[in-house]
Formats: sequence, structure tokens, C-alpha cells
Amino acid sequence: MINKLVEKIKKTKAPIVVGLDPMLSYVPEHILKKAFAEYGETLKGAAEAIWLYNKELIDHTYDLIPAVKPQIAMYEQFGVEGLDAFQRTVDYCHEKDLVVIGDVKRGDIGSTSAAYAVGHLGRVQVGSKKLSAFNEDFATVNPYLGTDGIKPFVDVCKEEKKGLFILVKTSNPSSGEFQDQMIGEKHLYELVGEQVAKWGEECMGDSYSYIGAVVGATYPEQGKVLRKVMPKSFILVPGYGAQGGKGSDLVHFFDEDGLGAIINSSRGIITAYKKEEYASFGAEHFGEAARAAVEDMIADINGALERR
Repeated sequence: MINKLVEKIKKTKAPIVVGLDPMLSYVPEHILKKAFAEYGETLKGAAEAIWLYNKELIDHTYDLIPAVKPQIAMYEQFGVEGLDAFQRTVDYCHEKDLVVIGDVKRGDIGSTSAAYAVGHLGRVQVGSKKLSAFNEDFATVNPYLGTDGIKPFVDVCKEEKKGLFILVKTSNPSSGEFQDQMIGEKHLYELVGEQVAKWGEECMGDSYSYIGAVVGATYPEQGKVLRKVMPKSFILVPGYGAQGGKGSDLVHFFDEDGLGAIINSSRGIITAYKKEEYASFGAEHFGEAARAAVEDMIADINGALERR
């Protein structure tokens, strides 16, 4: 799957991923009215609104981008109905030939970790059959429990040719409370990065490993260090736009050929219609506003790469 991601980035010339992290407060009123008219102000009504919102965002952006990243928590808050909207979103993105990065941040050990891996990336045994459940192409994983928590995911990735993005240096302000601590002469995030590179040696694609890393756009200097620590790991970079990252901050996450990283924007794209520069589209045309935001993001990042 890492090979497909790289090829789609080359084809679209867009090293970006759209984060499908919907909240009901993001959904335009006309979508909410339609969903509530059919299912009422219920969990099913909320999930339907989320699905309709996602579908229009995908329809207006899928030809510009290589991948999407739905954050499962935004769906889980609506219970089983929300998870159904998550599954419909994943399936629809696959119909549009998008790579799906399941932002699930799982992290456990033994049979629990194996069950998470099978549920999101693999196939579960049901009688005589093996069946896919959520069926994302990549999943985000928390490495805090060490190799015991990662190996079950790696095993499934080898079998299914899918991939991981392992949390190394996250974009949130308090990430340094743990991740920046010095262990001997190195920061903890450097040691985690070294381990990600080691895990990745077991499952290489053509140019990059199936095992990638999450490094926040808000920490460009750490990104520069980690790019060298993990030369064969693709880096998923959250924090563009709403969290303060911009194209000029991100060039060090990429290799010299402009590959090796994919930049995520969530609110900056899916709520673009609420931003001043795209307000002229109006809520009725939120999908068109999202498309314009995607085009501007691609231009910003590619422009920064050309200038470096």
C-alpha cells in the first residue's frame, strides 16, 4: 500500500491528506435539516448528517488528492450509528480510489493488539471465511507499550501489504512533557524514531517502508532530525493550517526528491467555508470551498518545496 500512496502522490502532485474529522458543529444547516427530517434528532440522524457531509467533501476533492484520514473518535461519539458512518466513508473513499489512513491511534499488547490490527487492517476468521471489517489501508498506532504493541500490527501489515503510521513527535503543545525528555544524549522522540526505522526494515516497499511515522508540522526542527533518523519511513505530518503549520515550515520533512512525507489538514479544508477567504462560497457550496482550500494548500506546499 505504501507503493500505491507514493504513486498517487506522484500522479496528483499533491503530498497532502484530507482529515475527515467531522463534528456536528461543522456541518452546514441544510445538511443537518435533511438528516434530521429523515431520522430525527437521534444518533442515527447525527451519523447521517456526518455521512452526507463527508460524501460531498469527497466528491469535490477526490480527484486532487491521494488520500484521506478519517479520525475514528469523531464517529465513535455517535456510537454504533457513527461507526456505520465511518465504514460508509471508508468504503466510499475506496470507490474513489483514495488511500485511507485510519486515524485510530490504537496501542495495546498481545491478543488485544492483534484484534485491533485485524479489525482495522486485516481479516477476521468467521467460520470457514476470512472477512475484512473496517478495511483501512493504514492505521495510526501509539508505540508507548513497545514492540509487544507494534508487532501484531506489523504482522498483519506484512500479510495484507498495508501500513502503519506510528506516533513519534505529535503536534500538540504538551507533547514535549514525555516526547522531549532526554534519555542519555537523545530525546525520547529520537529513540522512538530509531525504533520505527528498525521495525520498518522488516517490511519494505519499493522505496519506503510500510511502517511510517507521525511527526507534527508544529515542530519543524524535530522533523529535520527525524527525517535523517528514519530515511526509509514515510512521515505523516498533522498540524498544517488550523494548528499553525505552513508550507515553508515543512520542507525538512521531505526527501530531496520531494517525496517521503504527506501533510494533513483537517479543519482547514473541511470547514473552509467558514473561513474569511472562502466565505464567498457560502454554506450551500461548502464542498467547493473545500476544493479551493485543497488547491491553495497544494500550491503552498509545492511552492515551498520548489524554493528550498
